[in-house]
Amino acid sequence: MRNAQAPVISIVSWILLGLLTIATGSWGVLALAFSGPYSDIVRNILAAAFGIASLSTLIALSFRRWRWQALIGYYYALFLILLMWWSTISPSNERNWQTDVAVLPYATIEGNLITVHNIRNFNYRSETDYTPGYYDKGFDLNKLEAVDIVASYWMGPAIAHIFLSFAFASDNYLAISIETRKEKSEDYSSIKGFFRQYELIYVVADERDIIRLRTNYRENPPENTYIYRVNGPIENGRRLFLEYMRRINELKTKPEFYNTLTTNCTTSIWLNNRVNPPQLPFDWKILASGYLPELLYEHGKLKTDGLTFPELQQRSHINARAQAADDAVDFSRLIRVSDTNTLTTTP
Repeated sequence: MRNAQAPVISIVSWILLGLLTIATGSWGVLALAFSGPYSDIVRNILAAAFGIASLSTLIALSFRRWRWQALIGYYYALFLILLMWWSTISPSNERNWQTDVAVLPYATIEGNLITVHNIRNFNYRSETDYTPGYYDKGFDLNKLEAVDIVASYWMGPAIAHIFLSFAFASDNYLAISIETRKEKSEDYSSIKGFFRQYELIYVVADERDIIRLRTNYRENPPENTYIYRVNGPIENGRRLFLEYMRRINELKTKPEFYNTLTTNCTTSIWLNNRVNPPQLPFDWKILASGYLPELLYEHGKLKTDGLTFPELQQRSHINARAQAADDAVDFSRLIRVSDTNTLTTTP
């Protein structure tokens, strides 16, 4: 019986080793192609060489000769060296940043009184034509009244950018969006986001900036934006706000890399909300960010006024209201005045 099982175990082991080689080879090629030395030629040569080494190792798995099997050991030694090099790539706050993420926010905390510095408030004429502006503002945690979740869609129902807006008394709102901090030479790529290409930033902004940009100025492609009110104890909102302030201050002194999977806009919100147990169970809808509002609805985390989710989604669509409000001083109030007769498009 043991002799009969031995070939099966051997086959399974070789299959697993083959899959591991494919995975490490694919990762290594992409890591070198995206994050290798600055010269495109050198990057491509190193990536191609590692790809050849990976392919040679796969071929070696089908041979029993020791010379071929020794190649497997050499390959994984090479992969270990690659990992050691990977660990030396460090994030930085000193780069040639794109204007919209050039200035880091930070907070000073004195008990319940929190002063947030460098709140972004750009004056837009188009998506790419704007006058930068920032201001500082004090907030009293005792006057936090609600937390809103904002979802903005541009490529179907599965993908959205999600961020929070904290509502203080007298219609004072502070929006905080977790994003990639891109350099002037960079464009966003979800694949590159796995390979230490971007730093992480918490954009702290006036709603007339960060929401109006999406509803009034994004055209290629246009975005559909929705605002939902979070349902829960206000003390949870206070703890979450403080956790955001802690992370904002931490990133100012200790930069971190953005990761498409582990620190994107929704997984970061989910991780930050660990300060409020019990934690929302992890769900695939957290990764398919466009479905996060529906997930929150299913778990009773949104205020619904007895509406079904499609009805709530329609009521929460704000593009028309934001375009009508434009740069009004009471923009935040106006975009939350629901008109149940307004027809909206679904993402």
